[in-house]
Amino acid sequence: MKERIVFADIYLHGSFLATGKGHGTDKALIAGLLGMKPDDERIPSSLELAAERGLKYKFSGIKLRNAHPNSVLMKLKGINGSRLEVEAASIGGGMISITGIDGVAVDISASCPTLIVHNVDEPGLVSAVTTVLGQNQVNIGTMHIYRDKRGGNAVMTIECDQEIPAEVVTDLHKIDGVCKVIYLSMEEENEHQIP
Repeated sequence: MKERIVFADIYLHGSFLATGKGHGTDKALIAGLLGMKPDDERIPSSLELAAERGLKYKFSGIKLRNAHPNSVLMKLKGINGSRLEVEAASIGGGMISITGIDGVAVDISASCPTLIVHNVDEPGLVSAVTTVLGQNQVNIGTMHIYRDKRGGNAVMTIECDQEIPAEVVTDLHKIDGVCKVIYLSMEEENEHQIP
């Protein structure tokens, strides 16, 4: 979110709900929201650290349709009011799959630099986004386009072969019809969102 998360509604599904607390799923999820890496020695204390840092959260159960057994839906609010809804699954071997963003189904591995472009579903937007990337020598590894309905809300997920400079993300946000751009960097200090 590129801002401190102050509240998280966290909904556990399947085995995350059934056995998650005993396996430390709650602590791991809160640690991630605090920005900790998987090997951080403070993970067992993440709930206490959340209280110290002003991160409030609530865990609930949910039944997600067609979801992996180790799935979570998180509704997040940042300190400056930004909101983000993310559905994801732990698919084993330390790998995750992001399966939903702000109510739109996606399929993101989070294993390479990834752009998530929220836009209005209208002609020319895909071309405008890829033109900006091409002009800046950004190579697209994979690209998927999702929409809730024709002419409604759409999301482009673009996995790239290299990191994306901040000015390119800013240029993408300036395109008419683009509502929000989220950049998932592999370099922690480059991760940012432009609301």
